[in-house]
Amino acid sequence: MELPFAESWKIKMVEPIRKSTRAEREQWLAQAKNNVFMLRSEQVYIDLLTDSGTGAMSDRQWAALMMGDESYSGARSFFELKETIGRITGFKYVIPTHQGRAAENVLFSYLVKEGNVVPGNAHFDTTKGHIESRHAFAIDVTIPEAKDTQRELPFKGNVSLELLEKLLKDNSGNVPFMVLTVTNNTVGGQPVSMLNIRQTAELCHRYGVPVVMDSARFAENAYFIKTREEGYADKTIKEIAREMFSYVDCMTMSAKKDGLVNMGGFIATNREDWYEGCKLFCIPFEGFITYGGMNGRDMAALAIGLDENTEYDMLETRIHQVQYLAKKLDEYGIPYQRPAGGHAIFVDADKILVNVPKEEFPAQTLTCELYLEAGIRACEIGYILADRDPVTHQNRFGGLDFVRLCIPRRVYTDNHIDVIAAALKNVYDRRDNITRGLKITKEAPLMRHFTVELERL
Repeated sequence: MELPFAESWKIKMVEPIRKSTRAEREQWLAQAKNNVFMLRSEQVYIDLLTDSGTGAMSDRQWAALMMGDESYSGARSFFELKETIGRITGFKYVIPTHQGRAAENVLFSYLVKEGNVVPGNAHFDTTKGHIESRHAFAIDVTIPEAKDTQRELPFKGNVSLELLEKLLKDNSGNVPFMVLTVTNNTVGGQPVSMLNIRQTAELCHRYGVPVVMDSARFAENAYFIKTREEGYADKTIKEIAREMFSYVDCMTMSAKKDGLVNMGGFIATNREDWYEGCKLFCIPFEGFITYGGMNGRDMAALAIGLDENTEYDMLETRIHQVQYLAKKLDEYGIPYQRPAGGHAIFVDADKILVNVPKEEFPAQTLTCELYLEAGIRACEIGYILADRDPVTHQNRFGGLDFVRLCIPRRVYTDNHIDVIAAALKNVYDRRDNITRGLKITKEAPLMRHFTVELERL
């Protein structure tokens, strides 16, 4: 008899969570202005808002915290982290930052100028925000097939080489770099193939354009290359990751994802000129170049986390939970971006709340309904997150409208996954009765989804 799947870890410590009543949740959501970011954590039963900084650290990481060197400059913990990053990525220059968006802020402050064009495979919210806040333009060059959520493709996060080359030709001399995001979060946590990484980098380099890899979930991308791409089945995750990074010029990292820590990030590169340029912004924005916004203990834990999460068993356990949720949703006929991604299920709200017009934000409406149903906090990755067009100031309705069910690493059991699926099914079963959505009453000009206020229609 074949043995069933089991996690590659055992539970050592638990945190209580509380179930609430429907009446309580209605009151709390109203107080939060229908923005789940504004809920208090104790008002949430199962929290799928993000996998960023919400994972559970290992015993080795907790032990490393106690050994952290808190020296202001030249801390031992920095050099331990630098060695680990160099071994996994091949990059020799490392600048720590307090999280991924800080790494973008430092790097983009050096590289991005007003009027620049920065292509990418569906820039995520902070990436796009950092580009547009500098009055530059973030242009999506993801393959068009990514918008067909029901189409099964192994590497749906790939760059369209045709779209990219046209952009590079049309904007010659005005493209400071390209952002290659692995995995591609905005289109559903979809991976990018090794072939596409190599071809994208070769194309950019042919036009004299460097490539920056947004590496928040690089280990998950390596897992999909190992399991889906010909020629990589017998390679280790570390070998695959090293090859991925060999094609690009630089990486930014939110270590709160595949680094398995609660706070942290970094920039890494082999370009000495970029390193010197970034140092000028790291020191005033983040801190000295050997801590850059991170405690010594957090750098020590990150070094362990990067090693742990570039092992196959750890990734298989994590991605199994996402695939398990996908199978439950398949049973219930609930549409999502197929195939299942590495860190989340992206539910296709446009295909569920068909009676809610796009101007009333179906994905945000569905996010609120799921919270009211069972106290489950998800995240809208759609029309609200897309912000307004910086030129026309109109809502951008041309992309996908997802509810992201993001699975934190080493936190929930499959029993929690069953609850998530059942709650979503209950909402799905009454979808025809949901005919009105939400109206924005207050919004920030940039990255509005974090603080937006809405009212029910």
